Amino acid sequence: MRGAFGPQRLATTYGAVLLAAALASAAAWIPLGCDPPRRAAAGQPFADSFDRADLGDAWRTTGNGWRIEGGALRGEMARNHPLWLKRKLPRDARIEFDAWSESPAGDLKCEVWGDGESHATQASYTATSYVVIFGGWHNRLNVIARMNEHGADRQVREGPRVELGQHYHFKIERRGRDLRWILDGNPLLEFNDTDPLAGPGHEYFAFNNWEALVHFDNLVITPL
Repeated sequence: MRGAFGPQRLATTYGAVLLAAALASAAAWIPLGCDPPRRAAAGQPFADSFDRADLGDAWRTTGNGWRIEGGALRGEMARNHPLWLKRKLPRDARIEFDAWSESPAGDLKCEVWGDGESHATQASYTATSYVVIFGGWHNRLNVIARMNEHGADRQVREGPRVELGQHYHFKIERRGRDLRWILDGNPLLEFNDTDPLAGPGHEYFAFNNWEALVHFDNLVITPL
C-alpha cells in the first residue's frame, strides 16, 4: 500500500492535478498574438490585444473607418457604423479596455449588450444597446444611454474631458439591473435599468465612432 500511495506518488498526483487545472484555466482565455483571436463560448472570458495586421473573423464591420494600426484598433469617420464583436456577452460581465483620442472632439464611444448588427442608416441613429460615451458632444458630456443617446433617461455628467492623446482605462460592469462605468479606477456614472437589455437582440459588444480619430486596445471581457 505504501508503494502505491506513498509521499512520492501523492506529490506526483497532486502536481498533475495542479497542471490540469492550470491548463483548463488557460484554455478559457482566447490566445493573443499575431493571429486573430478564436471564437469562444459566451460564458468564457475573452481578450484581444489587437497585436496583428487585420481585424480577423472575430469582428463584424458595419461600415468604413475601422482598422488595426500599430497594435491597436483605430477608428475614424465611422459615423455610427459600429465594429461588433461576434461572440455573445455573458448576461452579467465586466468589460475593460484602453482608449485614447487624437482629436480635440474627444468622443470615445462603445456599445454594450446590443444586437451585434445594427448601424446608422441615416443621420440619426438609435442603438440597440447601452451606449457609453466619454467626451461626447464636442468633448462636453459623458453619458450612459439606454439605446437613444439623446434620450431623456440617459445618465449625464459634465467633466472630466478627454485630453488629447491621453490613455484611459474603461471598466464597464453589469450586475443584475445595475450598469456601472469606472474610468481609471474612479466611478464615473451608473445606470439602474428596471427593464434591463438582455437576451436575444441584446447580447453583443461594439466599439463605435462618429468622426474623431480614436484608438482602442487591450479588450478584456470577464463573466460576473
